[in-house]
Amino acid sequence: MNKKLYRSNDRILGGVCAGIAEYFDFDPTLVRVAYVLLTLCTAFSGLLAYIILWIVMPDRRNVTM
Repeated sequence: MNKKLYRSNDRILGGVCAGIAEYFDFDPTLVRVAYVLLTLCTAFSGLLAYIILWIVMPDRRNVTM
């Protein structure tokens, strides 16, 4: 099976963390908590990564399957 990375419809802000969780079969809440902890520990550099991923990752709503 060819898995692709998309922003999720189960979104709080942009769907990036939930999309990553769906791709790796993790719980979205755990990915969100890990993201927040890593962002706080790296002087908010995770914020820039989130914005870049939000722009680059295609939205699942716009994809025909």
